[in-house]
Amino acid sequence: MAEKKIIAVVGATGTQGGGLAHAILNEPRGTFAVRALTRNVNSDKAKELAKLGAEVVAADIDNATSLKLAFDGAYGVYCVTFFWEHCLPEKEMAQAAAMARAAKNAGVKHVIWSTLEDTRKCVPIRDSRMPTIMDKYKVPHFDGKGASNDAFRHIGLPTTYLLTSLYWENLIYLGMGHKKGPDGMLAITLPMGDKRLPGIAAEDIGKCAFGIFKRGVEFIGRTIGIAGGNLTGVQMATALTRALGQKVIYNDVPPDEYRRLDLPAAEDLGNMFQFMRDFETDFCAARNVELSRSLNPGLLSFDTWLAKNKDHIPLH
Repeated sequence: MAEKKIIAVVGATGTQGGGLAHAILNEPRGTFAVRALTRNVNSDKAKELAKLGAEVVAADIDNATSLKLAFDGAYGVYCVTFFWEHCLPEKEMAQAAAMARAAKNAGVKHVIWSTLEDTRKCVPIRDSRMPTIMDKYKVPHFDGKGASNDAFRHIGLPTTYLLTSLYWENLIYLGMGHKKGPDGMLAITLPMGDKRLPGIAAEDIGKCAFGIFKRGVEFIGRTIGIAGGNLTGVQMATALTRALGQKVIYNDVPPDEYRRLDLPAAEDLGNMFQFMRDFETDFCAARNVELSRSLNPGLLSFDTWLAKNKDHIPLH
């Protein structure tokens, strides 16, 4: 039997990397093997991956030496950064550049870089439509990733640029779900007007990435956008009503009001939603649901994701 091609997965115990690692492990007779990279090889998730057959390796994307060792001998690498751990775009860009250099030096044949748009190409810093954050950014957690595309492109790495979508899990974990208003009515609050919002089940990002690796060189040098569905606020509220058995309404608010909400990184998120709203046509067009399903036949729709997760959604 031919030796399996190793996919080194950055953040294999996290959301995106975990989805990819499990997707590979769920095909034990496939042509790929997992090298699960994590800072803590003794965590429960790392031990679980090892038990399932992954090679678990300690790696730190802030440490060039550990990256060199982690990528050595790998056919492919899944590169992702973790903005919300530090909220510093410059740190994220430095990490992306370090991963790109390490992959180049290791002779990796296929890199998938998990990225997003640099919103400043559409909304320049001096554009007053939305506030500038940290003097340099419009949507910091987008812009750092988008700017980092060049770190992979300029050194000639065989890279697929994977545009992700909003995790539907944010309805559970980040306070972006429905809440009761003064009238006692459950409402989902978003500054999206009647525009569509691309979303995806977090686990499906890794599964789609696996589909890209399995298709070989087809997507190298291309930007591929994935989503499980593009839904308006009204459509999301209607689906939540069906799933929860309680009426949920869509509360549309102006971006300025959303930026003032008592939410972590409300200004960053408010700008993000405004960008998605104002550039809805291009943003949705960049994320192809049918292509996502061809890469990952088990792709969840919002309804199927709700059926699996409705019991975890807090009712405030």
